[in-house]
Amino acid sequence: MPTTLKYDNLSLRFTGIIGTGGIGSGKFFQLNGNHTLGREESRSGHFLDVNDYCKQHIILYYIKVLLGNSFSVTPIGRIGDDDVGNILFNEMSETGFNMDYVEKITNASTLFSFCFYYPDSTGGNLTTDNSASGLVDPVLIEKAGNEIAKLGSRGIIMAAPEVPFITRQKLIEIGKQHQLFCSASFTSEEMQEVLNSGVLRNIDLISINIDEASSISGDSTSTNTSSIVQNTVQKLMNYNMEIMVSITAGKLGSWVWDGFRLTNFPAIKTQALSTAGAGDAFFSGLLCGIALGLSMSEAQQLATLIAGMSVQSPHTIHKGIDRSSLYDFLTASDLSFSEKIIKLLGN
Repeated sequence: MPTTLKYDNLSLRFTGIIGTGGIGSGKFFQLNGNHTLGREESRSGHFLDVNDYCKQHIILYYIKVLLGNSFSVTPIGRIGDDDVGNILFNEMSETGFNMDYVEKITNASTLFSFCFYYPDSTGGNLTTDNSASGLVDPVLIEKAGNEIAKLGSRGIIMAAPEVPFITRQKLIEIGKQHQLFCSASFTSEEMQEVLNSGVLRNIDLISINIDEASSISGDSTSTNTSSIVQNTVQKLMNYNMEIMVSITAGKLGSWVWDGFRLTNFPAIKTQALSTAGAGDAFFSGLLCGIALGLSMSEAQQLATLIAGMSVQSPHTIHKGIDRSSLYDFLTASDLSFSEKIIKLLGN
């Protein structure tokens, strides 16, 4: 069965990616009863059979699986020297990542999230704030300096949340110094710091969701998605005239700004088991397309396929996604895709 996308190695615009972001895992717990859990209440429930992964791992996973051995994937991060960390380290190694810059440390545990759900599917999560990912510092980024310089203009930088903002900013700065294509995502809570820090000047692509876009545009009370998107793009261009923008909005689809044109593409109608990780899968798909030299609108279509299929799995990484399964997913959908996308997936 074919796994990697169907492409000529010589057609690659970029040949590798270096990223940072959280590396960790989590557990999902189904509570009994829909009433909100009280401060001192004890409640029964059960663990769900769900594998949870953090942002950096999700984004880099699909890139490696779909681009294969011709494309290098190098994560930068820290994990605890514990069972969870060792399992994740082995999984990432088996996927084909270059693990030279993922350090195991003994003074902190691997990033862990405890997610709880009520029977009506609402819920929340609790995440450790003293994890090994929180100790990823600019010094670790500098250790990967030679790797970044070696890729140069043929490389991509990917900076994702769950490690300190200052660390991601350092990765982007070094990446830009060596002419790499710099991409990043941020949480809603970080947006004011993002706008004030000057980091946007060094970012070629920002990938966010509609809630994060609202934090940028200031339209937090607006229900007009199109207006939020347009205002966000305009505000981002005030900081960087050449920035490219991706905004996802769940069932409403996605928008991408390539510097000249804003393109909307619908979401694929499918039975969703979990939407957790879908935004990261979309970001991953965009970067796959960009590495292959696709236009932003074509990369958006590939990202839509990967994100759409990702929600068919209860796990935050859908390990059934490859070229063959994406092709079947495309042919079963009611959307039209470009010839380039069809050729990448075709048998």
